[in-house]
Amino acid sequence: MAEIFTHDLMAYDGIKILQKDNTFRFSLDSLLLGDFITIKPRDRLLLELGSGNGAILLYLSLKTKIKLIGVDIQKGVVELAKASVSLNHLDNQIEIFHQDIKNLHNFFQPSSFDILVSNPPFFKVDGDLMINENEFLSLSRHEVAITFTEILEQAKKLLKTNGSFFFIHRAARLEEIILALAAKKFVIKKLRFVYTKPKNEALMILVEAKYNGKTGSMKIMEPLYIYNQENQYTDETLMIFHLGDEAYDQK
Repeated sequence: MAEIFTHDLMAYDGIKILQKDNTFRFSLDSLLLGDFITIKPRDRLLLELGSGNGAILLYLSLKTKIKLIGVDIQKGVVELAKASVSLNHLDNQIEIFHQDIKNLHNFFQPSSFDILVSNPPFFKVDGDLMINENEFLSLSRHEVAITFTEILEQAKKLLKTNGSFFFIHRAARLEEIILALAAKKFVIKKLRFVYTKPKNEALMILVEAKYNGKTGSMKIMEPLYIYNQENQYTDETLMIFHLGDEAYDQK
């Protein structure tokens, strides 16, 4: 039987997260995306598509008091996420449901969310791809249960006009992503390339896209480097983890 253990999600903010040693754990991607998301004063409702064990929603609870909702197709991971929410006494702010993203238009009212968030499966499935034997990891990393286009179809139905869709994805799929967004009437407003370290090729992209937004005002942000040339976390990465000087001062 898999062991459940408690992990510090944010070093000095007191956020705890429950994980299992043989299932999907929160990753660097989750923290990068959580940091990238901006929430405006007029925003009232946020939905995460594929919320996993709740890492992004727990992170966002440090940035906002608005209602945060998550959905995931994996029942066991949803139960673990709910336990983490209760552990952090956030039941009044965060709600997580066991649902298939492809059916959400039957579960939520159309155009009801100000913000949508997703850390989607990065990899396509083809005849040559070996799917991870662990079902949790397979569904999280590979487009087995849902594709990016199918996620966009639900985002289009659930977001308010000019609502924001924040997501992280592989930089190598940028051309495909731009075309898919345009086909569903999304416009990129912010784009940030993520590199493992300087002089390497971009690994990931952080994107804010607006549904039915106006074109012509895309902001390409400064690159984000995870490591420096000495293979140490950069200062910005440490601050995203909340492991900067303030964290060390409290130890």
